[in-house]
Amino acid sequence: MGNSIDAAVAAFAKGMPVCLFDSEKREGETDLLFAAEYAKPETMRQLRKDCGGLLFLAIGDEVGERFELPFLQDLHTNQALTSQYGVLSHLVTNDLRYDARSAFTLSLNHRETYTGITDKDRALTTRRFAELTKQIFSSNLDAEAAKQLLGKEFRTPGHIPVCRETAGGLRRRQGHTELAVGLARLSNVTPVVIGAEMLEPNGDHALSVSEARIWAEQRGIPFLEGAEIINAIHQVE
Repeated sequence: MGNSIDAAVAAFAKGMPVCLFDSEKREGETDLLFAAEYAKPETMRQLRKDCGGLLFLAIGDEVGERFELPFLQDLHTNQALTSQYGVLSHLVTNDLRYDARSAFTLSLNHRETYTGITDKDRALTTRRFAELTKQIFSSNLDAEAAKQLLGKEFRTPGHIPVCRETAGGLRRRQGHTELAVGLARLSNVTPVVIGAEMLEPNGDHALSVSEARIWAEQRGIPFLEGAEIINAIHQVE
């Protein structure tokens, strides 16, 4: 792996942030990312203040599979639901300009949160989901046990939107969800990543890649482009 990816992996493994630009051919956005297992209130504060976009939790496909977390797009096009709630058939996602499918699954709050929106609440939801994921896989618990443990600690809807990696990962989709999870795997941390999109100060557009790169350099934060992660993963496969 090259110097930039090495530096990013080393920082990410220690709970430090990494900036990740996907591609001009996709969303053309830079996300600020942290390994979720290190999430603290100040992590959420930095994402909220420095980014301006949606805070989201990116999870590996194997995590979504073990907890049986459905893609919202599948739920919203389910015939039983569209028959009962006709508005869903009018709101179907069929016009994304950068992809054919949304990565969003359920949104979560930890049951010990109040509203779930404060930095403290969102940090708890984020960190405990990553810790529970690590516990589930280290104990090799099956889906039924995993769902029961998830339900004991979490409820939906909540204030942490979750995005699930496509099966096959970066071989099938090169979105921010897959790239973030790929970075986690390269860093040998739990494939659960908290992040947010970086916007211009007025919020009208995504922060340009050149401005995002300068922002990261000024703060000593590693900056990666999606192709670097894809190449690094190909090297270790």
